[in-house]
Amino acid sequence: MTLPDRLSNNPKSPFHDAALLERGIGIRFNGAEKTNVEEYCISEGWIRVAVGKTVDRHGAPLTMMLRGTVEPYLRDAE
Repeated sequence: MTLPDRLSNNPKSPFHDAALLERGIGIRFNGAEKTNVEEYCISEGWIRVAVGKTVDRHGAPLTMMLRGTVEPYLRDAE
């Protein structure tokens, strides 16, 4: 199965796919395993990671964009 170019944890996002997220998606960013990724885009080469426990006024986590090599994979396929 090929993973989408862009995927988000936020249910309000047009790039959210609950069924795929339930299967378990892992992200390797610049060769390192990341567990706090909120959204990724392979073609543009970025991830959004949560910044600590801080949330905005709507309760969504504050995020920071990092640029580099993004390699998503299915956790159950390991």
